[in-house]
Amino acid sequence: MSRYSRWNELLELLAADGQLQVERAAQVLGVSAATVRRDFDELASQQMLTRIRGGAVAQGVTYDLPLRYKTERHPSEKQRIAVAAAGLVRAGQIAGLNGGTTTTEVARALATRADLNSGAASPGITVVTNALNIATELAVRQHIKIVATGGVARPQSYELIGPLATGVLEQVTLDIAILGVDGIDPAAGATAHHEGEASINRLMADRADQVVVVADSSKVGCRAFARICAAAEVDVLVTDAGIAAADAARFAEIGTRVITG
Repeated sequence: MSRYSRWNELLELLAADGQLQVERAAQVLGVSAATVRRDFDELASQQMLTRIRGGAVAQGVTYDLPLRYKTERHPSEKQRIAVAAAGLVRAGQIAGLNGGTTTTEVARALATRADLNSGAASPGITVVTNALNIATELAVRQHIKIVATGGVARPQSYELIGPLATGVLEQVTLDIAILGVDGIDPAAGATAHHEGEASINRLMADRADQVVVVADSSKVGCRAFARICAAAEVDVLVTDAGIAAADAARFAEIGTRVITG
């Protein structure tokens, strides 16, 4: 298990229990107590947790983990989801992408699609994004025109939020918006942990002809603090084969097409 993977597991255990002892963490992760102590000390230095005698206690940040700690959650599923979602974008279209690990994979899948990069005759695509990392990765791709919103950057997700981001999105139209979410539920809709991100994501959905949510099955049936849009406003949900049949049926009932990558 890599260091970041261990850190992700430790932070998730803390988020669930509020407090974690070294010995229990070592047992769950299958590593030595000395390794856990070093991990706790490193995470404490980054203000991700608070050290106590024999363990650690959670801080609020553990409920909204920085993007670099999320990258190892369900990586193969996210890559398959990304390829399926990227396949929904047609040459010449304008696509909106918000921030997140799965949408970052979507951006990479778009960047390497051979049919979009077939030379001068290819119309390419335009990508509108409020994610700094996605804009940086795609800026070097000749077949992709990048439009980055302004705004205030959130270090947890690299997303730009606030009135500057809103101002740009209000001036554009999108053929398709591909949104990463923290939860997607037939009743609660698409949701995010942070209300500022949810607001920008909602506007991106409003500006699009088609709304696609990309989420691995661990997020299906879950809800977060701030609503992005109603489930009925999501045209397509791209997830993995782990989605429960009952959940897939509920989405189908409200008119949301479910694709498994």
